[in-house]
Amino acid sequence: MRWLVAVAVVLVVGLVGFFGLGPMLAERAMNRVAGPGQWLVSEEARALHGRLMIVDLHADTLLWRRGILARGARGHVDLPRLQAGGVALQVFSSVTKTPRGQNLEANDGDSDNITLLAVAQMQPVRTWGSLVERSLWHAEKLDAAVRSSEGLLWPVRAPADIDRLLDDRLEGRPVIGALLSTEGAHNLAGDLANFDRLYAAGFRMMGLVHFFDNEVGGSMHGRAKGGLTDFGRQLVARMEEKGVIVDLAHASRETFFDVLAAARRPVVVSHGGIKATCDSPRNLDEEQLEALAANGGLIGIGYWEAAVCAPTPEAVAKAIVAAAEIMGVDHVALGSDFDGAVTTGFDTAQLAAITDALQRAGMIDYDIEKVMGGNALRLLKSGLAPMAAAEDRDAGGAEAGAADEALPETRAGR
Repeated sequence: MRWLVAVAVVLVVGLVGFFGLGPMLAERAMNRVAGPGQWLVSEEARALHGRLMIVDLHADTLLWRRGILARGARGHVDLPRLQAGGVALQVFSSVTKTPRGQNLEANDGDSDNITLLAVAQMQPVRTWGSLVERSLWHAEKLDAAVRSSEGLLWPVRAPADIDRLLDDRLEGRPVIGALLSTEGAHNLAGDLANFDRLYAAGFRMMGLVHFFDNEVGGSMHGRAKGGLTDFGRQLVARMEEKGVIVDLAHASRETFFDVLAAARRPVVVSHGGIKATCDSPRNLDEEQLEALAANGGLIGIGYWEAAVCAPTPEAVAKAIVAAAEIMGVDHVALGSDFDGAVTTGFDTAQLAAITDALQRAGMIDYDIEKVMGGNALRLLKSGLAPMAAAEDRDAGGAEAGAADEALPETRAGR
């Protein structure tokens, strides 16, 4: 009898650990803030930062079992920290699958870490075996947060939502826009009907690949690292028609250039770095950066080591300045990868440290405003309009300057 009791106790303790402490401890270990966490910021930089309309193109916060309305003791992003950091719009990505032994060089799609996390976090059973259901669950989580935020968190799905958001912030209301994205299109399972389901749920940006090759195209971390597939071409065309931003983060070199050759609208690389300052397999070379600028697109500079080689504001600023020199300042933005199983030197409440580092690096305030959010707002407002409602555009970069005038007044210096 005693051995039955002992077994029962062990099982209960194991289940409590797996379902209770396991997800929390996993996130605490994966989403870390290293270094001081607090950074000295000059009064001049703090004053400028308070006038900026900041946009972060990528955070994986919805993956974790943690509410985003209350300030958390782990991770990088929640509503209070977004407000403290002055963020106007946050792109929330849906991570649905990652391979075991994940690395930057070569992965296949035969295994999945997220299934165990979905079970341990006691997500709905429908999400345990379906990638598209995981994304729909993430959309439901964000919708619930919006409803409970007392008007402080707004969904962004159309150009008018950006206008409303900026108007309210210019009037002093600390509202924050939330835009849904996906970390790879493997959640579509090769079926455009699943794209329509995600669009209906509010997704307005889509990464084509993540850490492995999929039905859409090759990943820079995949085995074959091939180009855009026939299904991928259909998907990109559908995205552009509907007003869903194409995200080339993690795309193989071949897929990257295939998409740019086919694209009729500007694209983004939502989070990453550049080889000029950090020669990592994760980062883009000068040819890719120039092609992205010619498309009118953006790169969101990340904050973690593989992107900038040191998780510090100075390293982020160095990459931003170098990217602006190669591409032109109109094509550089922020893409933190916060809560993406990365270690950073600061969380979203400390974004003023980037503004300070950019000033110390010699960037003028007018250009800092572009990088910290103006460029992203311009691209989003243009790209979220369905093709039928938007003017015809070529793939050149001329739109970058002209579309600036379509935004409400946000310039810090005016």
